[in-house]
Amino acid sequence: MYYGEKVCLRAYKEEDIKKALQFINDKELMKNLTTKIPFPMTLWEEEEFIKSQKSNQKGEYNFAIEDLEAKKYIGGCGINDVNWLTRVATVGIMIGDKDYWGKGYGSDAMQVLIKFIFEDMNMRKIRLSAFSFNERALKCYTKCGFEIEGVLKDEIFKDGKYYDEMILSIFNK
Repeated sequence: MYYGEKVCLRAYKEEDIKKALQFINDKELMKNLTTKIPFPMTLWEEEEFIKSQKSNQKGEYNFAIEDLEAKKYIGGCGINDVNWLTRVATVGIMIGDKDYWGKGYGSDAMQVLIKFIFEDMNMRKIRLSAFSFNERALKCYTKCGFEIEGVLKDEIFKDGKYYDEMILSIFNK
């Protein structure tokens, strides 16, 4: 487990499956997440995801985010792609429990993830992306030290409209 001020990043547990499925099938939440996640997701798909995290079959690092005080699963974050040659890691994060939105839990989790990647994995750069309309995420990322590196114009099609995808990064200093 890896600890922040408000959260810990831990391995997924069997009891997280139903709550994770509830989060991932929430339309409002999915609007802000990558288009690579199937929607809606089935219970079987979520169970397979949790199982794959235990064996780290794809070389990915994914963590459940738990509120330290309430000992409650509230979301997830992870490293989706690692280039060991260039030492660049690509990350993602999701606070699924809406009661925790806008209260610093995402920033705290991201800071813990950044520390893990730079200190334990010895990466030199972390990259992520966010949709231009996801102001809450962009605020979180800039608060954590990420800077906009580029913009993919009209990259995402959601709700009948095209949106930009922002590419952000932070370097190990």
